[in-house]
Amino acid sequence: MPSVHANGIDLCDETIGSGDPLLLVHGLGGQLIDWADDLCRKISDRGFAVTRYDNRDVGLSTKFDDKPRPDLAAILSGDRSTAPYRVADMAADAAGLIEALGLAPVHVVGVSMGGMIVQQLAIDRPDLVRSLCSIMSTTGDPSVGRPSDAALQVLLTPPPTEREAFCDREVETWKVIGSPGFPFDEAEVRRRAAAAFDRSFCPEGVARQLAAILASPDRTEALGSVHAPALVIHGEDDALINVSGGRATAAAIPGAELLLIPGMGHSLPPEVWDQVVEAIVANATRATAAA
Repeated sequence: MPSVHANGIDLCDETIGSGDPLLLVHGLGGQLIDWADDLCRKISDRGFAVTRYDNRDVGLSTKFDDKPRPDLAAILSGDRSTAPYRVADMAADAAGLIEALGLAPVHVVGVSMGGMIVQQLAIDRPDLVRSLCSIMSTTGDPSVGRPSDAALQVLLTPPPTEREAFCDREVETWKVIGSPGFPFDEAEVRRRAAAAFDRSFCPEGVARQLAAILASPDRTEALGSVHAPALVIHGEDDALINVSGGRATAAAIPGAELLLIPGMGHSLPPEVWDQVVEAIVANATRATAAA
């Protein structure tokens, strides 16, 4: 896959289709392959050139292995000195990628941590953002979007280093944080887990990404400066980032639209793809009409 040098690092990227540029930004530990091919094609079929990429510290992008392991307990207690970077640095990566590929202004869609990244991107570089969609994410305000106890335990438990054990762990993880209102496809979870493991297994990088989330400030006030058409999508049954995080995000961005999906948790099951794509297209159309 091609790689772009941006913001001082290498970012692996791939573009599907042609048309208006749209950038997909994944969440904690998510690689570009975690954006399902069929979902990407559904978006590209609506007239978009869909670019997906590996964030720093995952996939085939630059790893920050020279940095010390973050002390997550200390960060949670307020000592952020061991966090090697912040969400704002990852947003600067996205900005560099957009500029290097000549995508600006671009529609941006982020899930979970990716939602945090695209929020920060719209705050820091409004010139690059044509429309914004934040999915299953939150503002950074610790009083909203809190995980359930079971989801928090899953989040903070280091993954196994052996392939089959890792796949088993992913199945158990997605049973906890996935979408309870939709069928659970264990075979697909195992397939995706195995593909991600084989492509790049870097739990230290995921820990550094988690540290970046925990060490980043509340974006609520700054989101008031965002004027790009914004859409917030959240599952009503999200155990990892409670739906209050989505509601708070929509309330913080002027004119943002909020789509809550019953039965959806911290995943995008195929059954909701058409609804999600329609909402993304409608939000992008708002940006075109406003231009």
